[in-house]
Amino acid sequence: MWKRKEEEEAEAAARAQSSFGPGRPESPRMTAPVSGTAHIGRSVAIKGELSGSEDLYIDGHVEGNIELPGSNLMVGPNGRVRAGIRARGVIIEGKVDGDIEATERVELRKTAVLMGSIVTQRVSIEDGAYFKGGVDVKRQAAPAPQQQPAALPRPEVKRESAPVAASAAAQAGGTVALPKPPLAEQKKS
Repeated sequence: MWKRKEEEEAEAAARAQSSFGPGRPESPRMTAPVSGTAHIGRSVAIKGELSGSEDLYIDGHVEGNIELPGSNLMVGPNGRVRAGIRARGVIIEGKVDGDIEATERVELRKTAVLMGSIVTQRVSIEDGAYFKGGVDVKRQAAPAPQQQPAALPRPEVKRESAPVAASAAAQAGGTVALPKPPLAEQKKS
């Protein structure tokens, strides 16, 4: 019973040595997260520029600039970021020191600490979150108006009401005859 398990381990070790050569360990396998989000773990510290085209979850330390123009950024509860951030959406649960520019939304959860300004369309700050900085809410860009077929020009009609004409004539020193009201109004009076 125990011998069988030892034999299987020995065979596995022999296969690994034959495919990678004697004494060479098996190569590490890197796989992308299934959810399509890149993760920076607690023990990872990065200094420099981060840019990408997929969502990013930071639970470690990042210092520099973060550029995710079409993607979302989430700073986890253990995340510490000292960076300027540009992304589609930003959710903060950890600590961020820097300015944030988001095209859609910035959300500060109750454990968030943010020191910096926010420029976005929508802002959400939960009770308990700490925020020191400014907020600039931008309106959503209006879609370009579609060109309509050219319509025939309408003739301009000038309409002047009688009291205006009468006051203009009185200022000029003249008199103006006011038009008679329609028959329906004449019968009432």
